[in-house]
Amino acid sequence: MNNGYTGVILRVDLKKGTVAKEPLNWKNAEDFVGARGLGTKYYCDECDPNCDPLGPDNKLIFMTGPLTGTVAPSAGRYDVVAKSPLTGAIGAANSGGHFGPELKYAGYDGIIFENVADHPVYLYINDDKVELRDASHLWGKDVYETTDLLNAECGESFRVACIAPTGENGCLFAGVMNDKHRAAGRGGMGTVMGVKKLKAVVVKGTGSVRVARPKEFFQDCMDARATLKAHPVTGAGLSAYGTQILVNIINASGAMPKNNGRDGSVFADADDISGETLTAKYLLRNKGCFGCSIGCGRVTDIKEGPFKSKGEGPEYEAGWSFGADCGVNDLAAVCDANFLCNQYGIDPITMGATIACAMELYEMGALPESDVGFPLRFGDAAAMVKCTELTCKGEGFGKILGLGSYRMAEKYGHPELSMSVKKQEMPAYDGRAIQGIGLEYATSNRGGCHVRGYVISPEVLGIPVKTDPLVTEGKAGLLKTFQDLTALVDSTGMCLFTTFGIGLPEIAAAYRDAVGTDESDEDILLKGERVWNLEKQFNIAAGVEKDTLPPRLLREELPEGPAQGKVNQLQTMLAEYYQVRGWTAEGIPTPEKLQALKLS
Repeated sequence: MNNGYTGVILRVDLKKGTVAKEPLNWKNAEDFVGARGLGTKYYCDECDPNCDPLGPDNKLIFMTGPLTGTVAPSAGRYDVVAKSPLTGAIGAANSGGHFGPELKYAGYDGIIFENVADHPVYLYINDDKVELRDASHLWGKDVYETTDLLNAECGESFRVACIAPTGENGCLFAGVMNDKHRAAGRGGMGTVMGVKKLKAVVVKGTGSVRVARPKEFFQDCMDARATLKAHPVTGAGLSAYGTQILVNIINASGAMPKNNGRDGSVFADADDISGETLTAKYLLRNKGCFGCSIGCGRVTDIKEGPFKSKGEGPEYEAGWSFGADCGVNDLAAVCDANFLCNQYGIDPITMGATIACAMELYEMGALPESDVGFPLRFGDAAAMVKCTELTCKGEGFGKILGLGSYRMAEKYGHPELSMSVKKQEMPAYDGRAIQGIGLEYATSNRGGCHVRGYVISPEVLGIPVKTDPLVTEGKAGLLKTFQDLTALVDSTGMCLFTTFGIGLPEIAAAYRDAVGTDESDEDILLKGERVWNLEKQFNIAAGVEKDTLPPRLLREELPEGPAQGKVNQLQTMLAEYYQVRGWTAEGIPTPEKLQALKLS
C-alpha cells in the first residue's frame, strides 16, 4: 500500500545522462518517515562520510514526506540532503512553497542525483515523462530569470527549484530556491547542485496523495487547523507581522546579538527593523506556502530612497543578520540585502553574519581596506548591501565572503571571531541570554541552527510552558524532546511553525491515519530520535568537530540587559545532555542506544 507515499524514487545519473525509477525502500520509510529522515537514510547508506562535499561522490537527494501535499496543516515541505560544503556535516535543508507537493503529485517521493554532468542540465518531470535537458542557456542566470525562462519553456504550471550563479561559482552557502522565494537555504545544498552542473528541477504533476484512513485523517487535519487558528501566535501574530514580530520580543529579552555579538545583545534601534515597522512602511500583503493557514511570508516593496526594491521577506533571521548583527537600523537596506539573497540563492543568515564578522575584523585592523575595496564599519548600511551584492555576483571581496565567516576569519588570523558552530553561523539568539539555545547550537547536527529544536518557544515565548532562559537545570531534557520532535516534523513534510500551536498528539494522529499505522505517540516520536542519532553517527564518521560554542559565548560576559554578566554554561548542560541522550561522556551514541533505535 502506498498510503502517504507514491512508492517511487527517481535515480538520476548525471554523468551517464540516465533516469531510472525504483521502488521506495518501505522498511526505511517506516523507520525514518520521509523528507529529512528518509533522505538522510538513503544518503548514509550510499555515501562515504569522508567523501569530498565538492566531489562527484557526494550525492544530492530531494525527498518529500508522507504528509507533503496532503490537507495536513502547512504540509508543503521537502528536504534537500547532501554532505555540506560549509560544514562537512550531514546537510538537510528544508523548504516550503509548492515544489514538494508537485513532486508528489507527479508520482515521486524523492530524487537521488549521482555523479556530475559534463555540461549544465536540468531535470524535466511531467508525470511519467522524466528527462534531462540541456541548461547551457540558463547557466549564469539568477533565480528569477531561471524560473521565468523555464516557465516559458516548459509551461507556467510547472514548479521550479533552481540555483543561481552563487551555486555555480563556489559560494559555500548557496541554497536551492523554489517558487522564486522559498529556500532550502542552509549548509550549501545549492553549492552541491552547482558542482553537479544541475541548474534546476522542473515538475508538474496531476496525481494526488492517497491516505489510509481518509475520514479520520481529514478530521485530524481540520481539528489541528482549528487549533492553529485559535492560537495567538499561529492564528494572529505570525500572520499580522511575520517572523519579524520576534525582533522586539527577543531584544527585550536581551538576546539579540549586535555587532557580531561583540557589543552585547540589546539593539537600541530594534524597533526600526521590527515586524511592526515593516508592516507599517513596506508590506503589500502576507503570503503562505502550500496548505498554510498561518501565512507568515511577507511581500514587501520599497519605493523610495537608495535601496528601492521589491520582493519577499525579510524573515526574522535575515532581519537580524543584516540589521542588528551588522549594527544597521536602515530597514530598506535590510530588505534590499534580503531580496538579493533570494534573487541569487544564498543563505541570509550566513551572509549577514559573515559580513558582521568582516566588520569586526576591519575595525580591529585585521582586515585591510585594500582587500575590501571600501570602509567596512558596523552601522554602514551601504557597505553591508555592497558586500551582499559582491558575494551574490562572486566579485572582489565577495569571493572571500562566499567562504563563510569561519574560513574568512581564519584567513585573517582570528577564527574565534566567527560566530559559528561546526563552521555554520549561529542565528539570531544569543546563547548567553538564553541558555538552552546555546546548548542547541552546540549540539546541532548541521552546525549553528535554531530550527533543529526551537527551545526559544519555552524559553522566551512560553510555549508550551514558560521556562527561565537564564537557568541551565532541565534544559538538556527539554532540548532532546524538542530536537526529536523537530526531526519528526521535518520528516513528515509539515512546517515547524505548526508546533507553536499543536504538538506531538496532533502530528502523530495525522501521520497514523495517513500511513495506516497504529503506533503510539511515543513510538512515532522515537522515529525522530532515530533520525537524530543517524545524523550524529554520520558526523562522527565524517570527523566533524566536537559540540562547542565560539569562545565569545563561553567567556565574554554580556555587558547589559536582563542577562548582564552572563556567559553560556555549556559544559554544565552538555554533560546532562549526553546522559539523557544515552550517549557516552564524549558525546558518542552507545551500542545499547543504537541497538534500541535499530541503528546497529
